[in-house]
Amino acid sequence: MSRTIEAKEHDRLAMQAALDAEKTQPERNRLGQFATPTALAEDVLQYAESLLPPAVKVQFLDPAIGTGSFYSALLKVFPKKRIAEALGFELDPHYGKPATHFWKDTGLALKLADFTQATPSPRFNLMICNPPYVRHHHLHNGEKTRLQLRTQQASGIKMSGLAGLYCHFLGLSHAWMAEGGIAGWLIPSEFMDVNYGQAVKRYLLDRVTLLHIHRFDPNDVQFADALVSSAVVWFKNESPPPDHKVNFTFGGTLLHPKLSRLVSTRALGREPKWTRFPVSDIRSRETVPTLADFFEIKRGIATGDNSFFILSEEEIAARSLPREVFTPILPSPRYLQQDEVRTRKDGSPDIDRRLFLLDTKLSEEEICKRFPALYAYLEEGKTQGLHERYLCKHRSLWYGQENRPPAPIVCTYLGRGDTKSGRPFRFILNSSRATVANVYLALYPTPLMAREMTRDSKLLRKVWDALNKLSAGTLLGEGRVYGGGLHKLEPRELSNVPAAFILDLLPQNSIPRRSRQLGLFAEA
Repeated sequence: MSRTIEAKEHDRLAMQAALDAEKTQPERNRLGQFATPTALAEDVLQYAESLLPPAVKVQFLDPAIGTGSFYSALLKVFPKKRIAEALGFELDPHYGKPATHFWKDTGLALKLADFTQATPSPRFNLMICNPPYVRHHHLHNGEKTRLQLRTQQASGIKMSGLAGLYCHFLGLSHAWMAEGGIAGWLIPSEFMDVNYGQAVKRYLLDRVTLLHIHRFDPNDVQFADALVSSAVVWFKNESPPPDHKVNFTFGGTLLHPKLSRLVSTRALGREPKWTRFPVSDIRSRETVPTLADFFEIKRGIATGDNSFFILSEEEIAARSLPREVFTPILPSPRYLQQDEVRTRKDGSPDIDRRLFLLDTKLSEEEICKRFPALYAYLEEGKTQGLHERYLCKHRSLWYGQENRPPAPIVCTYLGRGDTKSGRPFRFILNSSRATVANVYLALYPTPLMAREMTRDSKLLRKVWDALNKLSAGTLLGEGRVYGGGLHKLEPRELSNVPAAFILDLLPQNSIPRRSRQLGLFAEA
């Protein structure tokens, strides 16, 4: 690499920093403006160079070029004589105008225009892009409809209304690619797990040949100002061959990953969570029992305002509020050190931080007559506008709570894969009458599982102990991950955790052990 290109990149970074400083963080978040770091851009272009035949002239397109981090890397990796054309689109003149001046006379054609509105020309054999990460709720309905229509025309795939702008960029780009062209997209890895990502995955499996998905270690956030886990998706604009396998890699760099695994497109078509790879093996969900076969899993209560609806014993006494309208509730995981919650004689949890949830079905008229202090407290909440908040406003009683009876086992909702204990999520045995807020998932035994627990009084403890011994990979493979290594489990995701170990804990003469017919667990 010549010193001229090094110096040019140094100047570009200074320009990028100055331009970023002129915008607020919320402005850049709303527009999805997160510049690609130099080292990452160079890693992407070096990998792209390994995918292109040596004699092929490069026709390069970046649909969201910003100040040109990928173009700078292109000049570093490819000899200038090999670059036949380079085109970039930038919607925001705040970045586009300085970048146009900065790259003049270098061979880059930079258009200050909206890529999603441009007329496609299918001549580009190297498409590299870090598209704007704009969430769907920042797109008004008319814009969503327009994007859905244009994306379907370009790629044959209709995106979900919940899809972010980056999904539309990827689909729209199909109409710009030459036959056999290579594309590398730096996008959030969440598309691999969430429902709106299904359309993207169909496109990658059906319309093109998916070559490689590299997922960066979420503990190594690629964008310091965006809490998002990133992946680079590589594909070729040609129909996939039969029995095709995709290279899934994780950690390290594109050329030197820490982990890798080849996964058939047939298996990918059946697997709803692609982030299981390359860490986890392929499994047949039809033959492997999951937690859903033994437990109904629900999110804890969303109160609408924990500070108002959840009170301590001291606060209840100080306000002379009636204890009979409160039910015990477990504190958030950071305040609950133990993994087993024992009960007091009154059914409340025997823990240091004892909290209670306001939970009554009495009307305000009844409360006014019977409990004046509670009525005054509710009026206080109204002066704060609590009754107009979304959750409260859509209840039959604005202060009424969801029906969440105490669950014998609860699981933390958020966790990290690098904890000292090695457990990203905690399973807590709850012997009390305490319910839980939405920072937990509640596990309720199915009828047949409850029957087995009646037959074996130690079964619940055995299951709880086994759950806490599950490998981190088993749980992380079902959840979703965000930048910084934060993992989350939704009820459906925890339900999908393999649970053959529970069958092994059941007596030999139990119905499930005898029949092995998993559908029995769903029966009343």
